[in-house]
Amino acid sequence: MAMFVHLTAAANTPRIRRAGIRADSRGQGGVRGVYCFPVLPSYTLTHQWLRELARFGPKGALSAVHVRLADAQEVLVGHYRDRAKDAQQWLTAAEAVARVAAQPDPRGWEVVVPRAIGAREVHRIRAVPQVAGWRYLPGAHGTRPCTCVGCRIRGEYGGRRLRERHPHPLDGPPPPVPVLLARIEAAGDPGDQAALLDALHWFGLRRRGPVDRLARLAAHPDPAVRRELVWAVQGWSTPGVAELLDPLAEDPHPDVREAVADVRELMDEQES
Repeated sequence: MAMFVHLTAAANTPRIRRAGIRADSRGQGGVRGVYCFPVLPSYTLTHQWLRELARFGPKGALSAVHVRLADAQEVLVGHYRDRAKDAQQWLTAAEAVARVAAQPDPRGWEVVVPRAIGAREVHRIRAVPQVAGWRYLPGAHGTRPCTCVGCRIRGEYGGRRLRERHPHPLDGPPPPVPVLLARIEAAGDPGDQAALLDALHWFGLRRRGPVDRLARLAAHPDPAVRRELVWAVQGWSTPGVAELLDPLAEDPHPDVREAVADVRELMDEQES
């Protein structure tokens, strides 16, 4: 039997003891399952994902759930940066442990079990110190954090002070809504791609926006514009966002459909 550890919110542990771990995460290629990591001799490496998960995950303390899997259980193994198609590999659980343990630097490696984990497979659940592991990326200690829109976390402790000390050219504040709408109108019909992408980028930094004024871009002939529209409105609390995404979920281009699926998953996580 191969031993793995799954990190989760401490509030989930009663449900996990009773019913196991739900397969509600998504790995490479859209594989749904449970993220975990092999139990290695090094405590720090075994729990390396703890501080990074604390940045993005639920509020409160995290707990470690140790699970035993059959050696022949197939799992998806690879480094989190391996996002190219087929970059990660399907191996048995025993092979996955050996593969990760043999790495000169196993930081950033991950394992996805493509199914739910039953309560009988849970070996033990315990509290863990909340300071183990790396943040941002392996080896980031001593490196200036990036303050771009993609890396920053809204509401993160010390985030505003960090942005004031190290401003990023794409960090904002975004131009006023009338200015952005004027840029979209000036782009023409259907509209210059570069101008529309730039305006949608700034719209994506806002918490609310004119959904009705941007709805026409859902029919833009360029899939890059339609995809950027999806990401621009994903954080808005304005009514009508769900209705805007519905037709884009059936878009003929796979990148647009994938963007809608990712956005809806984020929205579900924020609501839960």
